[in-house]
Amino acid sequence: MAIRNLLITLLLLFTSFSMALGHEVGNLGHYPVVVSTWPFVEAVRAAWRAIDSGFSAVDAVVEGCSACEELRCDGTVGPGGSPDENGETTLDDALVMHGATMEVGAVAAMRYVKDGIKAARLVMQHTGHTLLVGEQASAFAISMGLPGPTNLSSSESVQKWSKWKENRCQPNFWKNIVPVNSCGPYHPKDIAELGKGTCSSANLMAAVESRSSHIGLHNHDTISMAVIDKEGHIAVGTSTNGATYKIPGRKFPDFVGAVFGINKNGLHAGACHGWTFQYSVRSPEMEDVEVFTVFP
Repeated sequence: MAIRNLLITLLLLFTSFSMALGHEVGNLGHYPVVVSTWPFVEAVRAAWRAIDSGFSAVDAVVEGCSACEELRCDGTVGPGGSPDENGETTLDDALVMHGATMEVGAVAAMRYVKDGIKAARLVMQHTGHTLLVGEQASAFAISMGLPGPTNLSSSESVQKWSKWKENRCQPNFWKNIVPVNSCGPYHPKDIAELGKGTCSSANLMAAVESRSSHIGLHNHDTISMAVIDKEGHIAVGTSTNGATYKIPGRKFPDFVGAVFGINKNGLHAGACHGWTFQYSVRSPEMEDVEVFTVFP
C-alpha cells in the first residue's frame, strides 16, 4: 500500500491543479514547503530545518523520513514495530525520488538495517537500479557505510507478536487454506471447495470485512513526504516497516487509505477513502507545522 500511495502522490505532484481532492489550501505559490502524511510533526520539523538551512529537497526528505524512522512514528515506521508473522521487524520499503532528474531509489523487505530512507538514497545515488530487496538490499546498505547488521525488533514488537500467537495468529493475511484459526503450517484448501458459494453476497462481504480488519489507524504502515526547496525543486519519499503480522515480503491488495498532492507552486491538497485522514504542512507563512484534516 505504501508504494501505491506514493505513486498516486507522484501523479499529483507534477500536475498543477486548481480543484482540491477533498480539502484544499492555497499558499500563493510560496516555497520552500514540506508536506507529510499524518500528524508526524517532528518529521516535518526535521525536514523544514534542513530545507530552511539551504539543503536540497532530496536531503530534506531524507532528514524528515529519517526522523520518523528514529521516532518509530505510530510503530509503523522504522525499527521496533510491526512484527511480521515470524515475529521479525523489517524495513518493508523505503523510496526517494528526485523531481528534477526523475531518479528513483528504493529498498524493500530489508533486514538488519534500520536506515531505510538513507539506503534508498544510496540506491539512487550509486546504482543504475531503482529497487534492491531482501538480503541483497541489506548487504548493499552495510557495504555503503550504514550501520548493521542489527536486530530491528524491540521488546514491544516481540510482546505484540507473542500475544498474537496466543490468539491463534488471528487476524492474518492467509486465505483459502487449512487449518483455519491456527498458526499453521498452512496448506491450500481443496480446489473443489474453493468454487462453492464464492459468488454469494454473504461470502463476498465476509471476504471484504476480513481484509479490511488488517488495516487501521495504527497499522497504516507509512510516512510519505514531499518537499519543495528554495530553488523550486521537488523531491518525495516514503518509509515503512509494513503491515503488522504480514507474510514476509508482502504488498496488501486493497486500497484503504489516503493521498496528498502538492503542485510546483506549493498548492497542497488531500483525499481519503475508508477513514479520516490528516496530513502535516510547513511553509514560510506558518510559525510551525500545521495539521490538516480530510474526511472521506
